[in-house]
Amino acid sequence: MSAAWNMKGQYLESCTCKGACPCIYLGAPTEGSCSALVGWHIEEGRHGDMRLDGLNVAVALHSPGQMAEGKWKVVLYLDAAADERQQEVLGTIFGGQAGGHPALLASFIGEVLGVERVPIHFEAGAGKRRFQVGDAAEAAVEAIAGQGGGEVTVRNHPLCVAPGETLVVAKSNSLRHQAHGIEMALSERTAFYSPFVYAGP
Repeated sequence: MSAAWNMKGQYLESCTCKGACPCIYLGAPTEGSCSALVGWHIEEGRHGDMRLDGLNVAVALHSPGQMAEGKWKVVLYLDAAADERQQEVLGTIFGGQAGGHPALLASFIGEVLGVERVPIHFEAGAGKRRFQVGDAAEAAVEAIAGQGGGEVTVRNHPLCVAPGETLVVAKSNSLRHQAHGIEMALSERTAFYSPFVYAGP
């Protein structure tokens, strides 16, 4: 698993915070704790000579307080469309064992509640993104209209899933997760999406 790897694609996150989520600025969640669904669609990716193009990964998480303080409880979902070797590689990368930015994100995890292999479907349209994660989860989000109908964006925020990228601020049309004790079923809450680029040694 020590081969060099890289990937790029699209990600979204949708969480239980109301209004402008303070978590990305190292603030406390608006509801005291924060639960979220984060999804990654890999447009192009490789691990050594293995291609990862078109595959998806998702994480459901619960942070008991300020997200930067860690102690997250997480469920990792790997794309059932991946073969066994690809799933192993994705689990290693997004589990934090292969370095790069996923290793930093994984450093906030206090407990892994489960790792599941399920069908994951990603859709992208004008100002809209959607992840369907097996029967357990869904996040459907829509960009908030800014001045002149343009996108509302955030850049250079200290707690980020996609470093160096500009976030599009969105709201959830649907946010649902019902498994492993992380329960969400709501809408009209905070969401973001952007491209992402990750690489490891």
